[in-house]
Amino acid sequence: MEYEKIIGTGNTAIVYEWGSNKVLKLFHQGYPMEAIIREFKNASLIRDMDFPKPIAYKVIYCGEQAGIIYDRLDGESLLDWVIKTENAYKCAVYMARLHKKIIKYSISDVPNYKDFLRRDIERVQDLKEREKALSIIDKLPDGNSLCHGDYHPGNIFIYNEKTAVIDFMNICHGPFLYDIARTVFLVQYTPIPEGVKHKEKLQQLRKTLADLYLEQMNVKRKMIRDYLSVITVARMGECPNERRSAFL
Repeated sequence: MEYEKIIGTGNTAIVYEWGSNKVLKLFHQGYPMEAIIREFKNASLIRDMDFPKPIAYKVIYCGEQAGIIYDRLDGESLLDWVIKTENAYKCAVYMARLHKKIIKYSISDVPNYKDFLRRDIERVQDLKEREKALSIIDKLPDGNSLCHGDYHPGNIFIYNEKTAVIDFMNICHGPFLYDIARTVFLVQYTPIPEGVKHKEKLQQLRKTLADLYLEQMNVKRKMIRDYLSVITVARMGECPNERRSAFL
């Protein structure tokens, strides 16, 4: 089947139209095959869970690249929607409503969230930061809640006020508070790219959105403080060139 029309571009892949109701998520050349297989396996594990998401059908090969065939989602990303509408409250409602459906599930055949954190923390050059974060992880609870691991408005699609989640690369199991903390970090503390217009306005919108999302999840910031601290250090190993934002 021909794939020519691009309908989305990301850091790891380009998404092409594939027939009338599916897409091909074609990963960039050189992207690790084991990561592609992991995403497909994760998508297969959660296939029958009752929350809106595209179904993954198969892994295919296109020359020296590999990709995954998914259902096509109508609409736009919730990130584009909230930037356009500036309606942080409704965005938080959409986020929380869908996230509650995800974290209510238990899962075991995926990595422990602590393994994800330790992997990235071990890459951090600052020995003091690394040891402090590892000591906190040892004290954090275990858990079997399904954690998306990358849940933020850019990975949520909205159409006719209905939402669906995408991107299953970082699925793990752990306490639901970990996944909530990870979302707060991604929404509020990751840097805004250079050249974005109205940067200060967007930063305030992000903080407001994070606060409203926590309110909708019925979670106080003090409940996720330790998770946020280790997520921040782990991010230094995950994205070493990213500017760090303080929150403590």
